[in-house]
Order: sequence, then C-alpha cells, then structure tokens
Amino acid sequence: MQVIPVPCLSDNYAYLVVCEATLKAAVVDPSEADPVLAAVKRERVDLVAILNTHHHHDHTGGNDELRMEMEGIAVHGHASDRGRIPGQTVFLGEGDEVAIGNFRLSVIHNPGHTTGAVSYLGGGAVFTGDTLFVAGCGRLFEGTAPMMHASLRKIAALPADTRVYPGHEYAAKNLRFAATVDPVNAALAERVEGVPSTVALELATNPFLRCGEASVRSAALAAEPDCDGSPDAVFAVIRRLRDRF
Repeated sequence: MQVIPVPCLSDNYAYLVVCEATLKAAVVDPSEADPVLAAVKRERVDLVAILNTHHHHDHTGGNDELRMEMEGIAVHGHASDRGRIPGQTVFLGEGDEVAIGNFRLSVIHNPGHTTGAVSYLGGGAVFTGDTLFVAGCGRLFEGTAPMMHASLRKIAALPADTRVYPGHEYAAKNLRFAATVDPVNAALAERVEGVPSTVALELATNPFLRCGEASVRSAALAAEPDCDGSPDAVFAVIRRLRDRF
C-alpha cells in the first residue's frame, strides 16, 4: 500500500491510498477535487473510492466533482452521517472493512469531533481525519470530552509503529501548545513537526494522549483547580486550554 499526501485548501490533507499490485486507489477526505485529480493523473491510478472521515465540508467538498469525473466511484462514511456526506453510497460501522484492490482498510468509529467521525486503518497506517493530529486532537463540535478521550485511546492502542495521517497540518501550533502543558517532556522538546507521525511518537509527545501524566495533570489543575484530576477531566481542561490558545 502506497500513501500519497495531497495538500488541499490552506492546511488540509487528502491522501491517495494506492494498491501497488492493481493500481486501484482510494482518496481520504478530498476537500477539493482538482489536486486529487492531478495526483490521480500523475500517479496513473484508478480511483475507485472516496473515504470520508466525517461530514465537514473541508473534508467532503470535492466529493461531488470527483463523482462526476469518476463514474461509479463509491463514497464511504459512517452510517450516522447519512444525508450529511455528499454522495455517500456506503454506510460504515465499527470494524467494517473497505477493499481497495488487494488490500483492506478497517473502520474505527471515533465520535468526539463529530458523532460520525471514523478513522481508516490498514497497511500499517491510520487515517485519523480530525480526531488525532500531530501533537493534538480535534475540537469537540458534536461529542463530549469523555467520548473524544475514549476515541483517542482506541488509536493510542494501535501498534506503536502505526503511521498516523491526520486531516490537517496543525503541527507547529500544536507543538507550541503542548510545551505549555507538558514542559518537562524531553521528547516533546526534541520533536520536529511533520506528517506522517506514528502512534509511538504521539504517545510520547501528544498531551491529549498523556492525560494521566503528572505534568499534564498539574497543568490542568493549575488552570482549573476544581478539576477532579481524572484523565477524562484533565483531557477536558486541556482541550479548553487549546481552544483558547
């Protein structure tokens, strides 16, 4: 499986995911069509599927144009996003699989950023949309803090060498924020930004995956002394801090 990042809009990533044996390909989160079509032409692949991680327009904005260009293309998303993802034809749930040529991607339901958010896992990679970013996570638009924290723990439990492909390039600001809530973290001080990340690197440096660590807990308690100190409560506090950062 080959993964080709496709920059879109101002800071989005779509990803062309290619079966190298068959040259069948899927695109994850095509926010706009033109960069995706250019990548498809350049790589000489057969685009057979759109994989949307959630319904927001900056992840689905290219769906309709791609459907016009690629007759019969399948549009995947969570079942609860029926009517919210343009052109959706496949309605997925936790553990479902999507076949692209000779490889398969499995679905992880990650409610929090939205209630229908999913990640796609396969080939040693996970495509996390707006659930997990480099050194960060998505805002809570539709879910609760405990819901999002549980979704992040699903990704954190994947093999350490799993490559992480997020939906946006927010690394620079996320790393600056992380240093304010985890200031004694030597791994964080040495980290440089960039996509892809790995699960191991996120566990070592992403404060939203480190809510049980003393330094992150201390930062949460300093900001909101009535926080009960539980990992879910710490997560909620640092998410609010990041919203204001």
